Amino acid sequence: MKISIERAALLKAVSQAQSVVERRNTIPILANVLIEAEGEVVSFRATDLDIEVVDKIVGQVERAGSTTVSAVMLHEIVRKLPDGALVQLTDDGASGRLTIEAGRSNFSLATLPKEDFPVMASSEYAANFSAKASVLRRLFDKTKFAISTEETRYYLNGVYMHVADAEGGKMLRCVATDGHRLARVDADLPDGAAEMVGVIVPRKTVNELRKLLDDDDVQIAVSVSETKVRFATPEITLTSKVIDGTFPDYTRVIPSGNTKKLEVDAAEFAKAVDRVATVSSERSRAVKLSLDEDRLVLSVNAPDSGAAEEELAVAYGDEALEIGFNAKYLLEIASQVDRENAVFMFNSSGDPTLMREGNDTSAVYVVMPMRV
Repeated sequence: MKISIERAALLKAVSQAQSVVERRNTIPILANVLIEAEGEVVSFRATDLDIEVVDKIVGQVERAGSTTVSAVMLHEIVRKLPDGALVQLTDDGASGRLTIEAGRSNFSLATLPKEDFPVMASSEYAANFSAKASVLRRLFDKTKFAISTEETRYYLNGVYMHVADAEGGKMLRCVATDGHRLARVDADLPDGAAEMVGVIVPRKTVNELRKLLDDDDVQIAVSVSETKVRFATPEITLTSKVIDGTFPDYTRVIPSGNTKKLEVDAAEFAKAVDRVATVSSERSRAVKLSLDEDRLVLSVNAPDSGAAEEELAVAYGDEALEIGFNAKYLLEIASQVDRENAVFMFNSSGDPTLMREGNDTSAVYVVMPMRV
């Protein structure tokens, strides 16, 4: 195999590949990226046996062929090459080495046989549809902060993507929760998605997927089966196993009877929470919200380190209320708001609180209170 590729294109492909590769693995071939060159296309394939990413780029292929080489090492080399360099990769099957040349730089890396590289079994997908990158980005970006990190509740270690009934008809919905907070975001149901089974997309896949969604106008082809989910652009295909478990009935957690309404500037609120939380003890990080007519006082009282208080002008017309929250959860939820105003709906100091963006009900967040 002998190919030449422009550095920027090569770097993008190998950085995608090396981020999928597990740093600690007992199977040496899983640390490698499979490079295949044919015609004018060079593809880079990496897997950790749960996720597989294939990135296709255009290159000058002088001699077709394929090989596998350390993904992390190749990425480090390409990253350190000068901008605009033309990188030549030459594989000599006899010596088991891949030579990388760019300008006056010359590297030689050990390779492993391509036959040993595991290729993820293809799946029969029950539903195939396409959605704009911007739509998928919103669905996953606004929910992923609530993914649980508890290994014991493995079925919460991802984002639940499914078709749901909403006021406006059927929607494509993503939900994540860790038991303390919940995020639920809806988008219009794309053509062909109605037959989709609900799947839990693992956290690592959600993070890898983010790299496919930078360009707003790109259409992402989504394929879903009971065991796998695939996201594809013309250049990159990301295939992942889904979490084998049942996502809990999240609708029971979303309060419907909360009537006390607080409207506040989301950015100002987030900054104020951040400021008063500075003095809170790291373990509890509890912030107390004291609400009175058109007035909100945020306070933290940490006996061992100090106290802080800040007042905000808000829109609130219900009876006085005192309620406490974990500062980190409040900040994460407030940072999801794209509009100016965040609307909080309370019931009592012991009940879950609902938050949404202005009048938009397509994104809803729930956070459990703390005793303060």
